[in-house]
Amino acid sequence: QKVKLRPRGSPWWSLAVYVLWNSVTFGQTRKLRFPFPTECSQELLNGALQSGEVDIYPQGKEGHAVRVYCDMETDGGGWTVFQRRMNGKTDFYRTWSEYSAGFGNLSEEFWLGNELLHNLTSVGPVSLRVDMRSGNDTAYAHYANFSIDTEERHYTLTVSGYTGTAGDSMKYHNGRPFSSRDKDPDPLGLHCARAYMGGWWYKNCYKTNLNGLYGINIWIDWKGKDSSIPFTEMKFRPSRFSPATHG
Repeated sequence: QKVKLRPRGSPWWSLAVYVLWNSVTFGQTRKLRFPFPTECSQELLNGALQSGEVDIYPQGKEGHAVRVYCDMETDGGGWTVFQRRMNGKTDFYRTWSEYSAGFGNLSEEFWLGNELLHNLTSVGPVSLRVDMRSGNDTAYAHYANFSIDTEERHYTLTVSGYTGTAGDSMKYHNGRPFSSRDKDPDPLGLHCARAYMGGWWYKNCYKTNLNGLYGINIWIDWKGKDSSIPFTEMKFRPSRFSPATHG
């Protein structure tokens, strides 16, 4: 925030206005560690401690803002959520352009968008967390390394460094391009996005598919191939983020 200059020859009372404007405007900007947060961990460091919707600025400066959902509670918080399934109300059988731009409702089911995912996961080391719930059972998978490539490279998935309780089903999909109902960049036989009605990083076809037709979205290493998972949430944050020291 630039300091507002007081024009020469201004009346005496303009000095008071000038001092007040700069102390309020400039002071408010300076007290935030990240005036234009690029993702949710920066918003957490700004003092936002409750999960919910916030505006982020992918370019790190004033301008185009994107509305996202931040998980500020799980494992220290600071997670930018990019996928959620919970009730089947949102259709995930979408086109390439829809998956690129994102769709759904941030308060319920949504996909944040592959283009934004690429932009936010390519600026530095990023970790992935997948939270799942089936009845009273919960599990999670954490990956120390996560990124999405450019659209020209078909939003190819890079994921490694698993820890957690759900089992490492995402490993099978590492290095795979994204597929949608109208685009299968690297077919290995079956058009998996059409067969399972959802966009994903298929590999003839999957060990996990959290975007398929609701009721058949699975994580084989946790619940097997025949048990759908009613609630899933995928999220990321910078790998360097330390839950113990964010305050």
